[in-house]
Amino acid sequence: MKKNNSIQEWIPFEKILENGIIKLKDNSYIKIIKIYPINFNLKSELEKEAILNSYKIFLKTCDFNFQILIQSKKEDLSKHISNINNQKINENKNILEYSNKYIEFIKKLNQEKKSSSKNFYIILKYKNNDKELEEIEELATEDLNDKYFKIKDCLSRCGNIILDINNKKESKNILFSFLNSRKYLDN
Repeated sequence: MKKNNSIQEWIPFEKILENGIIKLKDNSYIKIIKIYPINFNLKSELEKEAILNSYKIFLKTCDFNFQILIQSKKEDLSKHISNINNQKINENKNILEYSNKYIEFIKKLNQEKKSSSKNFYIILKYKNNDKELEEIEELATEDLNDKYFKIKDCLSRCGNIILDINNKKESKNILFSFLNSRKYLDN
């Protein structure tokens, strides 16, 4: 008879600390940073050059490993369409016609292009090499926060907004969205 493994055995997470840092089963720790990027394509040539130079400094400054994760979610436009329908009740004939055409356009665009939003994250890791160390959580937190501030300083110069995921609830929500990505892609 085949034994079914529980989800707890499969997931590498041991616990989420109150500060949002995640302890893994191998005694290493990870920190999640959310990035709100700039739209590079909207920048002038001079701005693009400055951004690229700042990004080069970022890559040279960060002398540690990190992972960049991009999460796509299909957009649900039903609320937007509902708002348009609610607002067009007492409008004149021309506005009603334009509203209907706009709704058709949005629906068609959504079907063809599969409109989605993207979330950008950087994952930092602290590897525990000394299994006997008692203050490991404190050292991991300090190391991961130092790396966070280094990344924040460099990427802010590029014009990005950097958000520290620094509480248990936010970390849980992000992990939930990672582990349930199929749900977001199928909607």
